[in-house]
Amino acid sequence: MTRDEIIMQVSEKLRLIRTEAGYTQDKMADIIGVSKKTLVQIEKGRVRANWPTVVSICALFRETETVQFLFGNEPLEVLETVALDGIDLRKTKTLGGRIWWRVVSQKNGIILQQNILSKHFRILDDRNYRIFSSFDEKLSKQRFKEITNKDMKR
Repeated sequence: MTRDEIIMQVSEKLRLIRTEAGYTQDKMADIIGVSKKTLVQIEKGRVRANWPTVVSICALFRETETVQFLFGNEPLEVLETVALDGIDLRKTKTLGGRIWWRVVSQKNGIILQQNILSKHFRILDDRNYRIFSSFDEKLSKQRFKEITNKDMKR
């Protein structure tokens, strides 16, 4: 998933997100920091939202069914992975991937998972803290191998 794909998906679903949240166009425009005219243009498909607007929408409306349907239960993780381009992240507590994730590999308590919606990968430690995230499968598998081999040497 790329930044452009995320922008397209959120732009196309903005009206649904707004109505699900129960906001008028005036209120929604105010909440996400755009003019009502811009909001209407996005909802009608004439323009796409910009990246900061998409990030705001996903952050503020991450609990809506529509955003969850697009990105799973952790939409901010998807955005962070795209924005940071798969670099090692500060450890972030997760729910362990009970929903929306499939286990790709598991070794020494370390888990490599793939999100079934966004298709991005992440590596969790033995306490379900995310320690790496990327859309690049090869890079994710290499990082998993490095991490699990490093843990074996301890």
